[in-house]
Formats: sequence, structure tokens, C-alpha cells
Amino acid sequence: MPQEKNPESGQDLQAMPNSAIVAPKSQVKEAAKRTDDFALLNPGKPTALQEHFTESDTWRVLRIQSEFVQSFELMSKVGPSVAIFGSARLPETSPYYASAREVARRLSKSGWAIITGGGPGIMEAANRGARDARQKHEKMSIGLNIELPFEQGMNPYCDIGFNFRYFFCRKVNFVKYASAFVIFPGGFGTLDEFFEAITLVQTHKIQDFPVVLFGSDYWKGLIDWMRATLVSHGTILPADVDLMHLTDDTNEVVDYVFEHTRTVRHPEERH
Repeated sequence: MPQEKNPESGQDLQAMPNSAIVAPKSQVKEAAKRTDDFALLNPGKPTALQEHFTESDTWRVLRIQSEFVQSFELMSKVGPSVAIFGSARLPETSPYYASAREVARRLSKSGWAIITGGGPGIMEAANRGARDARQKHEKMSIGLNIELPFEQGMNPYCDIGFNFRYFFCRKVNFVKYASAFVIFPGGFGTLDEFFEAITLVQTHKIQDFPVVLFGSDYWKGLIDWMRATLVSHGTILPADVDLMHLTDDTNEVVDYVFEHTRTVRHPEERH
């Protein structure tokens, strides 16, 4: 997570992923101890959660199971969807905000539901675009939020929302219920979703699943590094770089998603 100094106090500041919140690093660390993810991943460290929930990982599995059951039940009714990712910290004045809103509007108007992380920034823009295209009582704008050390509310443009305790449950829902990923500029959380999707495509765990990167100025350096470093060292094949599609054109995003999802969950199923 990005860090900087508070010029007044000299404290290290830390930006929260999936959020526009910046807080002193010490406060973030303490607040994180009150999340379910921390309790699960740090079994040897006592947390406030152990006061109201069992310390046993065996019993904690039931809570994880219930999160999968509830989210699967909700998302199974949504229909063909595209997941859009990007920074929570990009403001409404950013050109990427406007582009994300337009991409989501056009996809939603064409029949796709839009799934985001439910937060601000690019996520808000995508949910807003889906809401722009909504007809009658359609629920086409979905937010899958996550418990964070500091409370992060759902953006106001979500028709359907679900709050996850565990990151990995949330990640499964993104991949399981989306037919494509559209990745706008973002930080570690965005990169995490991007590389997970590319790995699943590369290993054929998901097939006919387009991954679109929007913003060549932002992503070109990463792609150049893949070719210059990963390919040259033999850790990936040259063809692996072609698993993603880079564009600056909102129309191209929509056309590419439609063209490469003909054999999977598709808006034509709605008709």
C-alpha cells in the first residue's frame, strides 16, 4: 500500500486498498487486527475477534462457508456480467473515471451487468455507468465490498451489494460470475486481480475469458517489462503477453468483450 509522511506529525501514512482513506500506519495496523482476514491468517496472535468468535480454524470454516453460500446465492441470479477494476483513489475529474463510466454504460446498455469492488474512484465510475444505462427496475450494478481496517461504505450507485469478510471469497465471486475483466489504472489491489485472472487464463482454469487493460500510458511500461524481462528470462512465453488486450478506446473495449465471450455467459442469454 502506498505510504507517505504527514508533514505536520512526521508519522508514516498508509493508503488503504479499495478505499480512498489514508491514515497513520500505526492506526492501520491496529485496526487491521479487528478484521476477520487478520484472525484467519494470524492464528497465533490474539485479536478482538476471538472474544466473540471461536479461536478454532475448524469452526471458522463455517463462517467462510456461509459467506460462499450467501454470495453464490446472490450472484447466481445476476446473469452475464463484466467485472471492472481500478483505483479507489482516482477522482471524478480523472479522465479514467469518465472512461470507466462510459465503458460500463455501454456494456450495461448492451445487456451486461457490471461488477466492481463497490468502493470509490474507478469502482464508483463503473457502477455509475451501469446505473446510467438501467432501464425500469433492472439491477445491473453490483458492488462486492470488503471489510477493511477502517469502514469503507458502498458507493451510492450499486443496485446490489455484498460485504465480504474474506478477500479470497470475494475474489472467487469476481472470477466465477464475470465473463470478462476490464482493468483500469490502479494499485496493488488492481494488479492482484489482473495477475490472478491472467494466471487462470494461462493455465486454462478459465477459458474464453478476455482481460482488457485500459490506458496504454499507464500499462505500457508493465507490458514492456514483461517482454524485456519475463520473456527474455524464459519465465513466460512470448505468446503469454498476448493473453491481455491493451486499448485506449472505450468502443474497442465493448467490441472486444463481445467478440471474445461468444461461447460463455453472454447477454444474448437474456433474450
